[in-house]
Amino acid sequence: QDPVQGVLLVEPGWSGSGCEMSGSKLRFLTLVKPVLCILPEVAPPERKIPFKEKILWTSITLFIFLVCCQIPLYGIKTNKSSDPFYWMRVILASNRGTLMELGISPIVTSSLVMQLLAGSKIIDVDQGIKEDRALFNGAQKLFGILITIGEAVAYVISGMYGDVRELGAGNSVLIILQLFFAGLIVIILDELLHKGYGLGSGISLFIATNICETIVWKSFSPTTINTGRGTEFEGAVIALFHLLITRTDKVRALKEAFYRQNLPNVTNLMATVLVFVFVIYFQGFRVDLPVKYRTQRGMQGTYPIKLFYTSNMPIILQTALVSNLYFLSQLLYKRFPGNIIVRLIGVWQDGEGGPSTSAPVAGLAYYISPPNNLTEVTVDPLHALVYFTFILVSCALFSKTWIEVSGSSAKDVAKQLRDQNMVMKGHRDSSLMHELNRYIPTAAAFGGMCIGALTVVADFMGAIGSGTGILLAVTTIYQYFETFAKESGSADALSVFLS
Repeated sequence: QDPVQGVLLVEPGWSGSGCEMSGSKLRFLTLVKPVLCILPEVAPPERKIPFKEKILWTSITLFIFLVCCQIPLYGIKTNKSSDPFYWMRVILASNRGTLMELGISPIVTSSLVMQLLAGSKIIDVDQGIKEDRALFNGAQKLFGILITIGEAVAYVISGMYGDVRELGAGNSVLIILQLFFAGLIVIILDELLHKGYGLGSGISLFIATNICETIVWKSFSPTTINTGRGTEFEGAVIALFHLLITRTDKVRALKEAFYRQNLPNVTNLMATVLVFVFVIYFQGFRVDLPVKYRTQRGMQGTYPIKLFYTSNMPIILQTALVSNLYFLSQLLYKRFPGNIIVRLIGVWQDGEGGPSTSAPVAGLAYYISPPNNLTEVTVDPLHALVYFTFILVSCALFSKTWIEVSGSSAKDVAKQLRDQNMVMKGHRDSSLMHELNRYIPTAAAFGGMCIGALTVVADFMGAIGSGTGILLAVTTIYQYFETFAKESGSADALSVFLS
């Protein structure tokens, strides 16, 4: 069983003291019950969905998302205002000034908060009870809808689409409604895939698509830009051939194509490919624990514990945390630029593209933002060191926390194996959890750190789409490879394409 299938899983083996309803104790989840009847919901399939039909539903979901990414918001006055999510757009699967302005931010944030609340036992939930499971998912969906409304209102009030007085009440309400319904579509599409109609998770699919689109565009974009050195193509590959054809000094043309600043270059593209290869290579690292059935002799198999045990979940959670901090920091700095506490959180400065490309230059937001290239690392090594430490520690902690709240800890895996009448070969049933504890927490923490380290290396090398984005794309694509492999009956994902 894949330990991470998305952001909607919660620890199934935990049962809190409040799981039994009593007249004297009112649980948080009970408050959500009256609202469930009005929340939009995708009905679970009544039959097993064939693999080809799953591909069709996944394609339709992706098509709807891509269409929404291209439909501009009606009623906005300007797109040149400050953009709090400029550095996170690719990872949040959002597109400035379109229906997908919010991207997956609301649903990821709601999942992060609800999972942490459940994991820290602030709210009582027992995933072994069907009603609790439905209430928790309903509460998560409701929270996602409320965050969508909150972010839509915050975007309009903060002046991202022009001054509110210029927009008028009618246009402001219309923009909020557009963002709300687009956010609702994302939540429903994600639920559609999670209910079994499609493949994988909507969140991972949207992120991977957005990142791959960015990489392809920055590699082959035919857009021309006047950089002061003459007209150049934005795409790194097209720029390489253009420079080689038009410049008489071929060595200088090659040097410019590989190392040009402020535009994608061939070195960035090579770094991106290298990170892809590294991540796929590390995906194969795993420990196979031999297991067998207690009642049936000769029936045995293996339980794989991968190095990337929690997959891309640590990066998704870390991205949600950083994106919300960026959003808060930039809004506060815009309103109170002289406040000491606000400046400690983050000082922002407009980039070459104007206010829409503003970046942190001091404060906490600056030190947890990635350096753009190796030159910036040498200029400010303290920034690089703090960023490296932050990524490694946060990924390891999120990974360790995630196995506790997602039903993939040693205790939960032991329960799953016992429920299937399986034991570890050569070990007693009583020592099953002890043996799993030797591998799972280590794989989670070390795997999270490895993902963090690869992210930092990709950022330092200047890989296209950011290190975080590439890690998310590769792990998602590999998960789809594994899904295809399972459906075709192959032993591992790569054999599908090598055979």
